Amino acid sequence: MKLEWMGQNREIVEALIHYCNIYAGVYRIEKMSFHGIAYSYSQIQVLEYLLENEERNDNMSAIAHRLGITRSNFTKIVTRLCNKGLVEKVRVPGSRRDLNVVVNDLGRELYEDYAKGVLKRHFEPMFRDLDMLSAEDRAHVRDALFHAMHPRNAENNTQEQ
Repeated sequence: MKLEWMGQNREIVEALIHYCNIYAGVYRIEKMSFHGIAYSYSQIQVLEYLLENEERNDNMSAIAHRLGITRSNFTKIVTRLCNKGLVEKVRVPGSRRDLNVVVNDLGRELYEDYAKGVLKRHFEPMFRDLDMLSAEDRAHVRDALFHAMHPRNAENNTQEQ
């Protein structure tokens, strides 16, 4: 059966499904290691967003939303990162309830090691292809992906970027 409803986008949808299925299969498995500390892609993503958040100052719910995971799942991953000695929970000055999660030096070292390796092994070929697109075309690709996952929030995602 020919899937005509996808039109000229079938190959892109197929590539996206292929990528997502492979990624989903390893997302939670702690198969990577740094100085004896095993970690997963889900953990490294949270670590990455926490590092980025040093400049953004989003609350934890906003970070979870950007990652596309529930607040409870985000909290579980942060707890694992704390137990591994990669992040620390710090009280927000003037608040008895609110906490910030801060990446410590070991977490930064782990992330830097991961980033060098993943760029070389996985992302350089993708980035070479994406570099051939204009900034406007890259924005269209980003918007299309956000819109596919969150049709009602697509406009908000593009404005936040």
